[in-house]
Amino acid sequence: MSISAHNESIELVAHPQTPSIDPDIDRSRSTAVTSNGASSTSLHPVDGGFHAWAFLFAAFLIEAIVWGFPDAFGVFLDAYLADPAFTSHPHASSLLPLIGPIASGIVYCIAPFLTPILNRYPNHRRIAMYAGLVLCWASLFAASYTTNVVILVALQGVMYALGAALLYFPSLSYLAEWFINLRGFANGVLFAGTGVGGITLPLAISRLLNMYGVNVTVRILSIGMVVLLLPLLPFVKGRLPVGQTSATQPVSRGSADSVKTWAGSTFFWVLLIANTLQGFAYFVPILWLPTFASTLNLSSTKSSATLAMFHAGSVIGRLTMGYFSDASLKHCFILGLGTLLATSVTTFVLWGVFSTNLAGLFSFCIVYGLLAGGWPSLWSGFGKRLTLNDPTLSMTLFGILLFSRGIGNIASTPISSALTGFSSSNNSSSVSDSYPDSGFDVAGGRFASTILYVGTCFAGAGIIVLFGWGRDVYKHRSRSLGEE
Repeated sequence: MSISAHNESIELVAHPQTPSIDPDIDRSRSTAVTSNGASSTSLHPVDGGFHAWAFLFAAFLIEAIVWGFPDAFGVFLDAYLADPAFTSHPHASSLLPLIGPIASGIVYCIAPFLTPILNRYPNHRRIAMYAGLVLCWASLFAASYTTNVVILVALQGVMYALGAALLYFPSLSYLAEWFINLRGFANGVLFAGTGVGGITLPLAISRLLNMYGVNVTVRILSIGMVVLLLPLLPFVKGRLPVGQTSATQPVSRGSADSVKTWAGSTFFWVLLIANTLQGFAYFVPILWLPTFASTLNLSSTKSSATLAMFHAGSVIGRLTMGYFSDASLKHCFILGLGTLLATSVTTFVLWGVFSTNLAGLFSFCIVYGLLAGGWPSLWSGFGKRLTLNDPTLSMTLFGILLFSRGIGNIASTPISSALTGFSSSNNSSSVSDSYPDSGFDVAGGRFASTILYVGTCFAGAGIIVLFGWGRDVYKHRSRSLGEE
């Protein structure tokens, strides 16, 4: 393998005695050699070793905290809507619920615009992470001193998202440098951080809100973020050397020519369309599960526990999917097709039929998280055909997939609100007066269209993956017959 950075040529020479799954990659320590043959630096091993696992642990916590705040914002929302200091502001009931979706939506949708910059200026990635952490801290800390709802949206929604993106995407870009043969598993561990954050942060925030109130809790969260992440940022670094000249000049990485090539690939469009359809369905249950639970006359604690059950399932799903996706592209097709169709059936049966009580609803939450939550862990496995293990191309592809997923994240609120007929922030009037016959009948059938929408989207995504797999098998067989 060779890496070129302007006039400097770097060769990675691996020790031959250690076997590897990928013939071009060795797990043992390799050496960077300059063009004149002089050894310049020793590279850390891939797929293991202290530095690789330390990076993964630090990136895992970044994932948990960056995405944990938008996921846990519903807990803050209840506190804001119960405080006259905030609700007295005009349009508070419509603006405050937007903060969480805006924060996560911006992080998703900024990906294809930020990742090319990070690819072109790789030496500035670590600076971007520190700047992002400062922005995240400043946005939350400043938000703890205002009761103006518009300023809250600007700080906790927009400013936090920009800081989170600067903190998150550089750490994500290093993943492909540290893990090659175990990239799917590492990807699953990283994305499992979202689930862990979704479980722990709401519980911690709820306790702090009861003790100190909303403003002090936001202040504590901002300081806690710095205390937790600042000592870990030194471990979030690249494995491969960047040319010395790149500090002052841009490096050609993640070329747009590759994206143009992908645009002519049916495989790329299959992945993109399936990912987009999955995103349009995935976020809807997450948004409405607490509301659905409250219409079953369940307590607020049990209603909030639905999301904890979902996130617990998603942690297992992401780890499992990531581990098995490392085997081959065929395994990714099988996993993708199986989970998408199984999620569709789960939605229709467990949510649509059996979610008439706490046990049925919790069962749906866990199984839904297990199946639907694992989808992003397959990105690395699917992407190997397109990126050919190039770290910057992997990051470019991730940016595109995150963007398409973000469209679903943003669109899910207005679509599902239209389907249910009421706002997610105003659900108290929809309590069931009698025992429903099925989940479709809960709240007078107001969730029936939403359940049908979610199940149909997952089924559609599964059909797209099935088409892509069938086409891939057909091309492979045709090529084999042609060679004979």
